[in-house]
Formats: sequence, C-alpha cells, structure tokens
Amino acid sequence: MRNYSGVGNTLTLTAPYDVASGGGALIGATFGVSKLALKAGQRGPFEVTGAYDLPKDNAAVAEGVRAYWDNANKVVTATANGNTPVGVFTAARSAGAATANVRLNGSF
Repeated sequence: MRNYSGVGNTLTLTAPYDVASGGGALIGATFGVSKLALKAGQRGPFEVTGAYDLPKDNAAVAEGVRAYWDNANKVVTATANGNTPVGVFTAARSAGAATANVRLNGSF
C-alpha cells in the first residue's frame, strides 16, 4: 500500500506556543503531548495516544470521567464547556491535586 504513512501514535506538528517536553498542547483540533521542548512555531513530535500525567485544574475528578483541555490555563479538566475533549481520567484525584493521569483519545 503506497499511501500508508505510519501508525499515527506520534505526529510531527507545529507547537502553537512554547511547550516543555511532556507538556500538552492543542494544535488546531488535535491534542498531543510533546516529546521534546519546543518553541512556538517549531515543528516536533507529539504523542496523540497513550496515558500521561498532566497538570490539572483545582477541581476533583473521578476515574473514567472525560478529560478536556483548558487551553487558556494549559490544564486538563472535567469541565466540558469551552474546552476540547482529549481523553479520560484513569484515576480519581482530589480537589487541589496538581496532576492527573489521562489516557488520550487519538480520535479527537
């Protein structure tokens, strides 16, 4: 098959803002976790599937709840309104916890 271009777990995308290695970024409608530290406008590898510990908002979250990316604050949240779906929380986290584990849904 000549049109196959890869598995699609890692995509080379342009960072919309400075992103640390392991940091999340919303690139258009695609959310990914950067494999490298990238400057705004720099192209690099982003993981779009897998499970990652990401910074989260101050609210409590339950296991299995949908996770959304709050692009203004650069955190994951359970709040859908105004945010982009990225996956599901893999474990409950209390209010005030700094991070949460999210399994990304590469189909978003």
